[in-house]
Amino acid sequence: QVQLVESGGGLVQAGGSLRLSCAASSSIFSLNAMGWYRQAPGKQRELVAIITIASGGSTNYADSVKGRFTISRDNAKNTVYLQMNSLKSEDTAVYYCNARTVIYNKIYWGQGTQVTVSS
Repeated sequence: QVQLVESGGGLVQAGGSLRLSCAASSSIFSLNAMGWYRQAPGKQRELVAIITIASGGSTNYADSVKGRFTISRDNAKNTVYLQMNSLKSEDTAVYYCNARTVIYNKIYWGQGTQVTVSS
């Protein structure tokens, strides 16, 4: 069982920045990858960014956030971050942390954190 605890959401004006954190209860090296997804009202949950734990920490981003968002990890803290810059109103959503384990490829989700961007 892996617990994911997110923090860092809030209300920010358009053009501003926020940093989300996701702390895993297990060693980050028990995970294949960690990522951030978001879900806006009335829309499906979508991938925002993902980072692999092995393989040099490769990253992948949704086209809508490329150049504005950066995903990173701190292995010592078992934590993944999402730095969000130049925020737009369309970035408003609940952001969820996601992790996939090495063993059995299980998927876990955090409880979600609200990000609201005012225009």
